Amino acid sequence: MPNIEFLSLRFDLLDQAATIDALRVFAALDRFSYLITPNVDHLVRLHADRDNAQVWESYREADLCVCDSRVLQLLAKPFGIKLSVLPGSDLTQKILELGDAPFDDIAVIGGNEDLIARLRLRYPALVWRAHFPPMGVLSDPVAQDEIARFVETVPCKLVIFAIGGPQSEVCCRKIAKRGKARSVAICTGASLEFLAGLKARAPHWMQRARLEWLHRLASEPRRLWRRYLVKGPQILSIILREQVFRR
Repeated sequence: MPNIEFLSLRFDLLDQAATIDALRVFAALDRFSYLITPNVDHLVRLHADRDNAQVWESYREADLCVCDSRVLQLLAKPFGIKLSVLPGSDLTQKILELGDAPFDDIAVIGGNEDLIARLRLRYPALVWRAHFPPMGVLSDPVAQDEIARFVETVPCKLVIFAIGGPQSEVCCRKIAKRGKARSVAICTGASLEFLAGLKARAPHWMQRARLEWLHRLASEPRRLWRRYLVKGPQILSIILREQVFRR
């Protein structure tokens, strides 16, 4: 598939339709596959922990990597890097709206009973299964193993990880390494919370204007102010450092 490297990650240059087609192909394989959707926050975290091989490999070994951020796309342009953007929330919504096999039976990692109940009401034709891991999955090997066993035993062909990054990606890599699961996973952050009505997504005009981050900050200021106002701007120095180093 066409791809390009940016900030030490490979990004696949696929639109929504091509990505869904690729997921169907992966779902039919006799192995576990996974898709990741890095955004600015993911990359700031990755580069802040450069020596964490486990986390870096979980991103680099993903079968599909699509850019989730219009801001990241904009910042890449001055360096001649043209990223395709496919927000994870848009991808998840389209897959659920299609509602056809092999994605009509879905396993969710994360959330709670209320989330699953709301999803069943919105998408009654789909089969929903769920595993609710504890907090701190990234540093809890036992919880990671429980997630892996759940994914290996459910009959679903689609697994949606809703526990955020990088724990979603780390768990997916571990499942792939175990070699027992036969499904495809997507790591798409808060997508299910938006679709279930638990959180409000930014209006389309704010998404097009690359201001979705501002809407999220205004919606959850106490939880997200540090992510968007302190950590987020670090992406500028990361990009400059990486591009100068490469040149």
